[in-house]
Amino acid sequence: MTIVVPHLVPGMSEDQVVKAQATLLDKFLAEKDLTDYAFWYYTPMALTFSHHYVPAMTLYDCMDELSAFKFAPTQLQILEKELLKRSDIVFTGGHSLYKAKKDKHHTIYPFPSSIDKVHFSKARGQVSEPWDQVAIPHPRMGFYGVIDERFDIDLIEQVARKRPEWQMVMIGPVVKIDPASLPRLDNIHYLGGKGYEELPEYLAGWDIALVPFQLNESTRFISPTKTPEYLSAGIPVISTPIQDVINPYGEEGLVHIVKDSDEFIAAAEEILFSSSMDKDNWLKKVDCFLAENSWDATVESMISRIRECFGKKGPY
Repeated sequence: MTIVVPHLVPGMSEDQVVKAQATLLDKFLAEKDLTDYAFWYYTPMALTFSHHYVPAMTLYDCMDELSAFKFAPTQLQILEKELLKRSDIVFTGGHSLYKAKKDKHHTIYPFPSSIDKVHFSKARGQVSEPWDQVAIPHPRMGFYGVIDERFDIDLIEQVARKRPEWQMVMIGPVVKIDPASLPRLDNIHYLGGKGYEELPEYLAGWDIALVPFQLNESTRFISPTKTPEYLSAGIPVISTPIQDVINPYGEEGLVHIVKDSDEFIAAAEEILFSSSMDKDNWLKKVDCFLAENSWDATVESMISRIRECFGKKGPY
């Protein structure tokens, strides 16, 4: 595998950025002896510098409704229509997104977030307490991920004010919103971004894991990867009513779904004061549900779909 990262001069205009990327891509591919190749797109914006190629197969891996995100490029929706026309096969990052896109393409399949169970299950064992979390009292309720316009700041602040003895641990970079807009209370702890390898160490010290997203256009079709990761770590989860968390995790009784701070507090109290036997039974349900869930299984299924598609196109 060769990973190519374009390095561009700061201050370039949008047109200059596109032309520079097209030049770099042309130069890279000119050095390869490619006669039979596929393009795999994660964003329609990549069409701006690759549209002049005609690969044997085009795949569109639609992970999010990117046009609904804050500061999304204005031409994104137009480019997605073009990419859908060009694509031989389309994958979506969840079932809600699949339902929204399924009538726009003839060969489309949903692939919700999977997990690296071995990695996240480390949180169930004996791990060292991270230096910046060790002094935070319990109970701890944690979140990791990007803190952006999707994050329900108000919910976290309301719970923190109503239950000042509960500690909110927030891990991740602040993006696209003003850091000054975040609530600054003694029981809310912003620890910044952490590496993937570090996450089980932080998870192991949480009593509850959070999926605190607002309900808006940018969260309408998301399928948060952190949901099965939290569960794989053996940590009880509280989530706002994101559709791809409700179905299947909420409906299976694996995640508590809450609409406001009062429901959040009620769910947290139920988790914190439940018996150990209740958690044992819950963990058995979690492990049973996640038994067949893995990135290896996801990859195998994707490859199978791609081979089917190749077979329909011809002997590529």
